[in-house]
Amino acid sequence: MTGRTITEKIIAAHCAEPDGVRAGAIVTARPDVVLLNDVSGPLAFTQFDAMGATRPFDPARIVLVADHFAPAPDIVAAGAIALTRDFAKRHAIPHFYEPGRGGIEHTLLAELGMIGHGGIVFGADSHTCTAGAFNALGIGFGSTDLAAALALGQLWLRVPDSIRVVLSGTPGPYVTGKDIILDLIRRMGSDGAADASLEFGGPGLRHLPVDARMAIANMAVEAGADTCVFAGDDLSAADMVRRGMAPVAAVVPDADAVYRAVIEVDLDRLSPIVACPPSPAAGVPVEQLRGQKVDQVYVGNCSNGTLTDLRQVADILRGRRVAPGVRMLVVPATQKIWRAALAEGLLDILAEAGAAISTPTCGACFGGHMGILAAGETAIATTNRNYRGRMGHPDSQVFLANAWVAAAAAVAGEIVPPGEIAARVATEDAA
Repeated sequence: MTGRTITEKIIAAHCAEPDGVRAGAIVTARPDVVLLNDVSGPLAFTQFDAMGATRPFDPARIVLVADHFAPAPDIVAAGAIALTRDFAKRHAIPHFYEPGRGGIEHTLLAELGMIGHGGIVFGADSHTCTAGAFNALGIGFGSTDLAAALALGQLWLRVPDSIRVVLSGTPGPYVTGKDIILDLIRRMGSDGAADASLEFGGPGLRHLPVDARMAIANMAVEAGADTCVFAGDDLSAADMVRRGMAPVAAVVPDADAVYRAVIEVDLDRLSPIVACPPSPAAGVPVEQLRGQKVDQVYVGNCSNGTLTDLRQVADILRGRRVAPGVRMLVVPATQKIWRAALAEGLLDILAEAGAAISTPTCGACFGGHMGILAAGETAIATTNRNYRGRMGHPDSQVFLANAWVAAAAAVAGEIVPPGEIAARVATEDAA
């Protein structure tokens, strides 16, 4: 019998009958964490009660986060958050997080030290795959499925095929995890990884810090993947320790593991990529979009509101101003990141430049609140989707990019290569 992929190994470790875990098999798996938010949670809670369930399988392994419509912009949203709060109180769930105490669910989950090597998260959100950055599996389900997981602590799933992504080389200036995944999606297409898990490894992995891996893992679903996972290494092990987790052996694939396909990514050849509307698969080098005017610049979301992203933005904005006619919104992904940015002086740099700084929230990312676009407006954002109407009016448009590129656009008022703004700053400083 051939060896196993990382995905097969992790799922097998969570099944009562691990020997049968192979791509295509239907198995029942037990998650380490069940993750719900203020949108997906209320329906799951209703179904939980309708099933006749009286108590969750393990309150300590359930995480409830108010992040999508939080802070609540209207009465309906306030009601949904109240339902989530009440479910947590009724069942003594310790991990319930509101604004000011938590952040955006996928970033927060890792920050809490609840996901690491070999773990599985079941979440009712498509970007649960962000957990892949930590040598874990994050698998998205519907709210009714998660109701069963709340009650039983297990769900059935199909073991996905695996597609191996081999990274080599070293990222150049202004190239981040965002560019790696945008390049991969434009090569694969928006459904190129359908029914599969993207497994990242190779010698280039050592050049990608965990924040960069999060940006990549977060958008695996935009390539159609069921989930994704990075091979565990010294960096991911050190990150677990930093987050207060006990050391656990990293999960790596067997040498003779079977893959649907193998894709090579040469990091040396990458440059900053911008995805044009209306698809994350429509990526082009930033130079091809030079001169594209923008009305709004948005930095933040569940993988690109990290301290790394905020440092990149501050490097561009330091001593500069957001261009007239452009509004810039910056959303740290968690309260802890917000406070760290404050302590480093990053928030002061951003505010001095004219950026609006938000409490952690998903609001503008999915067009819910706190940054919706009007008809005819154009945004450049570090978010993960740019479908028609995603961030507001159907006649608005969104370009996806990394934090360097977004910050450069804020200063220039149009899309430009970030190196041009950095060079301009260096020249002015010398003068």
